[in-house]
Amino acid sequence: MSWGDGASSTVSDLDSEPNLLQQQTVQSPIETQTSSDLHATQDSALFETYDNTPKKWKSLSEVYAQCKMSIIEPENFEEAVKDEAWGKAMTEEILMIEKNSTWELVDRSSSKPIVGVKWIFKIKLNLDGSIQKHKARLVAKGYTQKLGIDFNETFAPVARLDTIRTLIALAAQKGWKLWQLDVKSAFLNGVLEEEVFVDQQDGFVVKGDEDKVYRLRKALYGLKQAPRAWYSETDTYLNQCGFHKSPSEATLYVRTKEGVGTLIVSIYVDDIVYTGSSVEMVKEFKAEMMCKYEMSDLGLLHHFLGMGVTQTEGSIFIHQKKYALTLLDKFGLKDCKSVSTPLVATDKLKIEDGSEAADESLFRKIVGSLLYLTATRPDIMFFACLLARFMHNPSKMHYGAAKRVLRYIQGTIDYGIEYVTGKSALLVGYCDSDWSGSEEDMKSTSGYAFSFGSGAFSWASVKQHSVALSTAEAEYVSAAEATSQAIWLRFVLEDFGEEQTTATTVFCDNTSAIAMAKNPVFHQRSKHIKRKFHFIREAIQEEVIELLYCKGEEQIADIFTKALPKDRFDYLRRMLGVKSASTLEGSVKM
Repeated sequence: MSWGDGASSTVSDLDSEPNLLQQQTVQSPIETQTSSDLHATQDSALFETYDNTPKKWKSLSEVYAQCKMSIIEPENFEEAVKDEAWGKAMTEEILMIEKNSTWELVDRSSSKPIVGVKWIFKIKLNLDGSIQKHKARLVAKGYTQKLGIDFNETFAPVARLDTIRTLIALAAQKGWKLWQLDVKSAFLNGVLEEEVFVDQQDGFVVKGDEDKVYRLRKALYGLKQAPRAWYSETDTYLNQCGFHKSPSEATLYVRTKEGVGTLIVSIYVDDIVYTGSSVEMVKEFKAEMMCKYEMSDLGLLHHFLGMGVTQTEGSIFIHQKKYALTLLDKFGLKDCKSVSTPLVATDKLKIEDGSEAADESLFRKIVGSLLYLTATRPDIMFFACLLARFMHNPSKMHYGAAKRVLRYIQGTIDYGIEYVTGKSALLVGYCDSDWSGSEEDMKSTSGYAFSFGSGAFSWASVKQHSVALSTAEAEYVSAAEATSQAIWLRFVLEDFGEEQTTATTVFCDNTSAIAMAKNPVFHQRSKHIKRKFHFIREAIQEEVIELLYCKGEEQIADIFTKALPKDRFDYLRRMLGVKSASTLEGSVKM
């Protein structure tokens, strides 16, 4: 039975398919009566009360929309082949493979291992939860491959979230629009250097050649070397098109034409995000890529790596509302009562707190989900990193703290970061540290944040590796870590064409740490500090950074080092650019 034949389907057809979501029909109440009930009734008017005409079958999408049920994806080929939509998706995948000349049918070799294949089915959704498309992917069973026989190199770089946010912040500052392309079956374009054979796939075995196998010319999804092969392919092509690859970020490419403008491209596997100052260059790049590869033009960037992106004339707003809702539903807190801060300022978490052990697997899932949510939520960065310290043998108290963070997210579900047009393109940073905040080893926590004057686009909360003997030492180590990040960001911005001609200002609220950094002389109290942290002095001398004092009340990075009272927390959250979508100009709809 196919779902397209719904109007002619019978109840017996549905009963024969227990593993699939059955379509709904409306039964007349008279149909549920037994024969004895019918004979017992004497009032013939009763039968005229009901309309026994069978109701029209509803489409699968209508069932999902009305019942708000979770999407059910086939687990194997046998289930998928019964659905017309999945059958069409599998056919499209095979046509794409053959169009790319991915393989050739050859006789089976006894000397070479054969890699199996299987179908993977995934429904891609829009941000509002509606179905975007059915996606069937033929995947090789790469776990059977052997190093040196089936593959050699496997590593392939992907764009860092810091780089993506830097690109978004720069585009907002310049008033540029961000665009997105999606490569159809990207890995199928990667040329293989190794000799790899795979089985014929279910449902598409060539008649008369059932004993033959495919020799791969290009990669399939699932092969260990597939990501590297695709990256090598795109890298070669973009270099041929006149792009310059960033030495600091291997997935960042820039093309500049004198008198025309600049085009910036960032690649994350098969997703390509691009922006630039020239509409002509943007259109030219899209035409080149769509001519070379099979592409889906997704238009303006709206959704990338789980982040929602809303572009307006005056700003760009990024958020993870859909993921946050999924997170709360997953852990049973969809209707929980919200709290104003992720953690009570007076609460101190430690390994041995006297409470019972919690479910380690569940706790790890919560922490991992929170860490992913920090892609657009710097306000929970410290708390996610703090909870990550207790991944082994968490207690009920640790689990309670994790649930409190989720309750905070419930009250800030539509929060994100806004990057505003027209702000200064100068890179500005803040660094801070607590002192001996860890209850077990008395180590401190460093935090930093960088921005262009509107929302923060780079941040971190990191436990220091050594014990600081004073607040000055803890702040000095934090400043050194922020300096390292500032230098890398300067490299990336230079590749963007936004070279920082003046020293990057980094604000610190400890005068002793600033004095220690600016005076490269022997200090009795700092002689034990590891030499790697002293490179901040060289950076200051070369005018790469400038370490300036700011009052403790204005220290934005304070939110990355400790739990804070509500008023202080709310103020620093606003300073980071984190805000509700409802407070934006024109009330952004998500």
